[in-house]
Amino acid sequence: MVRLSEVQEAAGLLSGIAQRTPVLTSSSLSSRSSGTVLIKAEHLQRTGSFKIRGAYVRLCKLDDDQRKRGVVAASAGNHAQGVAWAASALGIRSTVVMPVFAPLQKVEATRRYGAQVELSGDTFEDSLRRAREIASECGSVLVHAFDDPWIMSGQGTVGLEICQDVKEADRVVVPLGGGGLISGVATAVKALCPSTKIIGVRPSSAPATIADGVAVKRPGDQTQPVIDALVDDIVSVDEDEISAAILFALERMKQVLEGAGALAVAGVLAGAVPTTGTSVLIASGGNIDPGLLMRVIRHGLSQAGRYLFVRLELTDRPGELQSVLTLLADKLVNVLSVVHHRAGASLAVGAVDVELLLETRNRDHATEVVRALGQAGYSVRL
Repeated sequence: MVRLSEVQEAAGLLSGIAQRTPVLTSSSLSSRSSGTVLIKAEHLQRTGSFKIRGAYVRLCKLDDDQRKRGVVAASAGNHAQGVAWAASALGIRSTVVMPVFAPLQKVEATRRYGAQVELSGDTFEDSLRRAREIASECGSVLVHAFDDPWIMSGQGTVGLEICQDVKEADRVVVPLGGGGLISGVATAVKALCPSTKIIGVRPSSAPATIADGVAVKRPGDQTQPVIDALVDDIVSVDEDEISAAILFALERMKQVLEGAGALAVAGVLAGAVPTTGTSVLIASGGNIDPGLLMRVIRHGLSQAGRYLFVRLELTDRPGELQSVLTLLADKLVNVLSVVHHRAGASLAVGAVDVELLLETRNRDHATEVVRALGQAGYSVRL
């Protein structure tokens, strides 16, 4: 079990290294809740996530011989960047093993921070096995992403800062993957603010999830006992709820969050986390791949009824498409794209299949548009 004194020691090591991230008031979330919702903005941390805290503290605890041998780590991205940055800052050689399908943006950032990167395996567990092999072959020190007391202590400094900055928080809501963050935060918060509840939020579909930062099969052997002892509740959110949270944070909160970083927000928006009194949500990271962000935005807009994809079969004659577009204009619909198909086994002679991507205001507006197309005699396929 990690002790408060170790978290406090970690805070001393991180002084002048890790940023003391702000606690932001979210009026957008508070207005949808029954209390005050605050955001601990770890997505604004150096390297874009809280992971630098634990990585730097763990490397500071290496002796001279271990430093000479270098370090090796396995990570889907944020721990990789934290280890790479910390190792460069301390003059230590680092190798990081990342899954083959790790986000390109995180892979390139890890290289830029100075680590040698090896892509191996499809999952975090696969990469960890390879990292252990490298450690055994080369004598490097394995820096585990979460299952290490000093990693947990470093991450616990997030909870230390929350207790110092927020008086009488009713709950702290924490993304949950391997458990390094939540175990450290729970250690600090329960020691300093024992009445504050700790709630973990995890993706229901892990390890296959857009929340790649928590894509592990289970918490670690050292983090699990802390979770069992100190965490009050654990809830799950699905992919659509995570996607909606990323979009909500971007549009309403003006904050860019990755999937794992948006878990606490998703828990509140989905109604899985109570919000009476004061809630502090840890936004753990903002390193989302731009391509994924574009897909998430499109998906989120579709889920919210603001993107509508329809297919119509029209008579292939002048003015037919114009009639459809006039109807849509009357309904104040923005047409984003039009695609014609004049060939296909299912098409009648003299017919054309038209695919339309439409921008609507909300689900009710989308339903109204589909109804209007049907009433005008068009066969609508969604």
